[in-house]
Amino acid sequence: MRFGNFLFPAAMDPADDQRVIQETLREAELCDSLGMDMLWLAEHHFDGICAYVDPVTFAAALAASTKQIRIGFAVAQMSLHHPIRLAEQMALIDNISRGRVVVGLGRGTAYNIYDYQGFGIEPKEAYDRLIEAEDVMIKAWTTPNYEHKGKFWNLKLPLLRPRPYTRPHPSIIRACSGEEATLDMARAGRPFLMNIQTNEVTQRRMDLYRKTMHESGFDETAIARNVDETWVWRNIFVAETDAEARRLALPAWEAQQEFRGAMRKKVYQEQGIVLKQESTPAARDQVQHSILCGSPATVSEAIAEIDKIGVGGLILVFRIGPMPAEVANNSIRLFMEKVAPQFRRETATGGA
Repeated sequence: MRFGNFLFPAAMDPADDQRVIQETLREAELCDSLGMDMLWLAEHHFDGICAYVDPVTFAAALAASTKQIRIGFAVAQMSLHHPIRLAEQMALIDNISRGRVVVGLGRGTAYNIYDYQGFGIEPKEAYDRLIEAEDVMIKAWTTPNYEHKGKFWNLKLPLLRPRPYTRPHPSIIRACSGEEATLDMARAGRPFLMNIQTNEVTQRRMDLYRKTMHESGFDETAIARNVDETWVWRNIFVAETDAEARRLALPAWEAQQEFRGAMRKKVYQEQGIVLKQESTPAARDQVQHSILCGSPATVSEAIAEIDKIGVGGLILVFRIGPMPAEVANNSIRLFMEKVAPQFRRETATGGA
């Protein structure tokens, strides 16, 4: 199993923006120095729940300031991007990083209506924009004298430059928030990113994914390869003891939950609109499913349960809500010293 730090830092006051952005750059460099596999970047606008806002610009900074860690998007909100501009930007970052970029794409947020309002995009168009944009990007990377006539864009270009470092193009992965989207990726023979789910839902979706790939004609080698490239998301905090982990992490997690919903509540009060209503609490809003929290032994046991399901990697948010940077960094160090090596030894000897 591989591990990635999902850099999702909150700046709860605009005055904190610059400090949190700088701290996040240092957090990324720490993960690179400790040998973590991936950095994952989010995209959210106008509310401070992701301080650096623009994952493309931030990825370029990370590509220049890190040496070996891969850099992925979880995800770029494709409804907010012009596909040719993003294809150019990804090709540039692919060159700067010497092939370390993973282009994670999604339709756009399912919760924050103001993201769409700020860019003048109709939320109902988000999925169709994703599908068209992804096709445009792949063909732009691989096709000279490319022309496209679609629902949202009519394009004509001689050759996209710079050419991608990775041939034929950088790795692309799609985020799937629901079961049907996951099965679409299985039918297409593609890996995917899964949002926070219970272990039971994660197990069901992975089982259905393998079954659907098999029914779609893919052999066991292809299925295993795709599962190895599939990542699932959890929050995490590691301390020397379970009690210390709960003391430091749980108040930060609760503050994070409140902060992430505050702007949605404000928009609803002012405008009377909401993007999505949920009849039951989502897994991400239930502490027992959302966060792996405890001593190295406790967290290792929790990860082992996910490892049994069979996924390629864990996307892990280490810095939770208003948590101070050094507290999060200590958690990262403990994780890389006392948790991650257990799973990497298993990999080296032919295990999970």
